[in-house]
Amino acid sequence: RNNFVMFGLNKIIPTNSNYQFMNIRNMMLYISVSLVIISLLLLIFKGLNLGIDFKGGTLIEVRTQNSDISELRKILNYSFNDVSLQEFGDSETIIIRLQNESNLESITTINKVKELISDKISEFRRSEFVGPTISEELLRKGLQAISLALFAILIYIWFRFEWQFGISILIALIHDVLITLGILSILSIDFSLSSIAAMLTIVGYSVNDSVVIFDRVRENLRKYKKLDLIELFNMSINNTLSRTIMTSMTTLLALLSLFIFGGEVIQPFAFTMIIGVIIGTYSSIWIAVPSLLLFKFRPQDDE
Repeated sequence: RNNFVMFGLNKIIPTNSNYQFMNIRNMMLYISVSLVIISLLLLIFKGLNLGIDFKGGTLIEVRTQNSDISELRKILNYSFNDVSLQEFGDSETIIIRLQNESNLESITTINKVKELISDKISEFRRSEFVGPTISEELLRKGLQAISLALFAILIYIWFRFEWQFGISILIALIHDVLITLGILSILSIDFSLSSIAAMLTIVGYSVNDSVVIFDRVRENLRKYKKLDLIELFNMSINNTLSRTIMTSMTTLLALLSLFIFGGEVIQPFAFTMIIGVIIGTYSSIWIAVPSLLLFKFRPQDDE
C-alpha cells in the first residue's frame, strides 16, 4: 500500500522530472515584463484602494451586549461606505474603523455610531482620530519597510552565494511586489497595514523558494563544470521541483482556508498572500534563475 501511495504522489509531483523550463524563458519573460508594465500603469493612474490605516479615520473600541461582529457590521454598512470591524482580544471586544478627514467630522461619526448601535453594546471604551498626516506617515513607513527588506535580502544573498545571485533574486522580488500590487489595484482590494505584513511575508516566501533552487544551481556548477548553463539550470529546477510544488500547495491550502473561513477582516491579507505565493513560485523558476544568464560567474563562460 505504501508503495502504491508513493507511486501516486510521484505521478502528481514527479521526483525525477526532466522539464525544459529554460526553453520557454523568453516567452515567460515577455509575459512578466507586460504584467509589470501594466501594474506600474495601474499604480500610477488608478492607485491602490487605501484602507483607513492610510487614509485617516476614526477608531472606536466597544464591548458588545447580546450581539456579534457580523450583526454590527450589517448595521454600520447601511450608514457608512468604508467601515472595518475586527475582534480585539475576545469576541465581545470590537474595534470599529471608519473613514473621515477631520477631527470635527470624527466627532460626528462617533455620535452617529453610538446612536446606531447603542442597544447592541454594553460599553464604549475609547475613540481615536487618525489624521491624514499620521496616515501618510504610516504609508511611507510601510513602503520603507518593504524597500529595506529587499535591500537586506540582497545583502544576505550576496554573502550567502555570490553577488550575481543577489541581483537575480532582487529582480524576482521587485517583479513579485509590483505584480501583486497591480492585482490589488485592479481588483480594488483594501490596502492596509495587514497588506504591508502580507507583502513582507511574500518577499520572505519568494526568497526561500529561490534560495533552494540557487543552492542546487551552485552545487551543480561545482559538479558539472563543463555542462551548458541552460541544461544545468533545467537540471537544478527539476531537482527541486517536487519540493517547490509541495511547499506551494500546502501553503495555498492554508491560505485558502483563511480566505474562505477567516471572515471579512482577514480576507484582504489572505488574498494578498495567495497571489504572492503563486507569483513567488512562478518567479523563482522563470525570473530568478534565467536572470543568472545575464552574468558570467564561472571561467568557462568567457570561452
